[in-house]
Amino acid sequence: MRTADRLTTEAIRRSGPAAGVLAAVALVGAGLELALPFVLGRAVDTFSAAWVVCAGAVVVLLVACDGLGVHMSATGGARAAAWLRHRALSHLLGAGPGVTRRIPEGDLVTRLGLNAEEAGRAADAAVASVAMVVPSAGALVLLVLIDPWLALTLAGGLVAIAFVLKRFLKVSTVIAGGYQEAQADIAARLVEAVGGARTIAAAGTAEQETRRVLTALPVVRGHAMALWRANADAGVRAAIVVPLLEVLVLAVGGWRLAAGELSVGELYAAARYVVIGAGLGPAIGSLGRLARARAAGARLADVLDECPRVHGVRTLPPGPGTLTFRGVPGLGLEIQGGASVAVVGTGASRFARLAARLDDPETGEVLLDGVPLRSLTRESLRTAVGYAVARPHLVGDTVADATGGSRPAAVAAGADDFIRRLPHGYRTPLSEAPMSGGERQRLGLARAFAKGNRLLVLDDATSSLDTITERQVSTALSADTRTRVMVTHRAAVAARADRVIWLHDGRLRGFDRHLALWHDPAYRAVFQGGEARS
Repeated sequence: MRTADRLTTEAIRRSGPAAGVLAAVALVGAGLELALPFVLGRAVDTFSAAWVVCAGAVVVLLVACDGLGVHMSATGGARAAAWLRHRALSHLLGAGPGVTRRIPEGDLVTRLGLNAEEAGRAADAAVASVAMVVPSAGALVLLVLIDPWLALTLAGGLVAIAFVLKRFLKVSTVIAGGYQEAQADIAARLVEAVGGARTIAAAGTAEQETRRVLTALPVVRGHAMALWRANADAGVRAAIVVPLLEVLVLAVGGWRLAAGELSVGELYAAARYVVIGAGLGPAIGSLGRLARARAAGARLADVLDECPRVHGVRTLPPGPGTLTFRGVPGLGLEIQGGASVAVVGTGASRFARLAARLDDPETGEVLLDGVPLRSLTRESLRTAVGYAVARPHLVGDTVADATGGSRPAAVAAGADDFIRRLPHGYRTPLSEAPMSGGERQRLGLARAFAKGNRLLVLDDATSSLDTITERQVSTALSADTRTRVMVTHRAAVAARADRVIWLHDGRLRGFDRHLALWHDPAYRAVFQGGEARS
């Protein structure tokens, strides 16, 4: 079984009692549907009021089954979608930033939103699809009881119908997957455009960006048209196969009626059973929903296939925070505990991710006080290492949550003054505290200061600060006794560091004091825009 199908099956199980109720309702409904022609046939043959009342009761029960089925479908779909979202999001956060580099943010939002909802409908679609077999099998059995020749005629038609449905499911699953990918492409472009809305407005490129975002729209249209064509193709086949099958069964039934082997009521019942047994129209709708659920499940399974970051069981011994890169290609170095180190050049951000264990090196290992970061428990790692970036995502509900709950850390990050000016100070909800880029950076710095008790890793985390605040943060960092690794493109920050790690294409090119490296024109070019960081 494919990973996507296993995930879809698990989603059906996680829909709770809804799947079981849907199955029961489908079976009862199928039984009532099969009973209705018989009851109507008896009413025609006997002209009995009791059979007419019985037929009315069957119709009422069918309507009740449909209503209960709709309710349980919505309930089960919501439960399954919630479970899928929770599992995918938990896995995504545990896998680290590697997923977001492989899959654009807008695409991930589509997978966890729309695709999870579509995959959550798998229970309804699967039960409805399987339930379509019950009326066909029941109709076949009852036709055997009425007349074996009629059953044989229907059986031949059902074989042809099975081939039509199998092809439709296969084609629809592929097309639905392409449709969902094209939707995700538009979403990814839209998220990028929204993130750069100020730049777009300043540059006056709104029209060009609109065209770029909607580049995939013709692809979406193409897949949508292909889905319609697949449905139309199956519908045309149904329009040919089902009436032809009805005519054949009625012809055989008429022959058997003329021979005195059937009654008029039995012939009527047989005609109704053929319509029920060859009900291709409802089956196409159910299989179409199942195809979309399977395609959506495949997109979610792609996220879950990302290897999660595995943590160890060790804790850190007492130590100063010595950071060692051992056996990492091009990065054989050791940063003494308590040192302040600036990182510049291409590959600096990746260096920071390795130091904070947001990434793992393909070969070699990164150690903190002699312990490989891979061996540390999650709690030990995140307690020891504080990490801040240029554009932090603020976590929690209030400003206090975003700073890690430490006012001294907020003071060191230059955030305390503006926080106390907020309507409710540290208790101000983040949703009610609009902030500039520099203010967000200060909150991100405060959280890093509060959480990392041995190593601070700052990935251009002061780039949006004004000169005064940046100087205040630098003073706090200079007085700090933790090991500090600061990715920067500012010469002043590098000059204040104890040593500078100069990288080129992710490999160590120099490891010395700023003044010693400054004599190299290539090093000076780093601060003049000659090299980009990544």
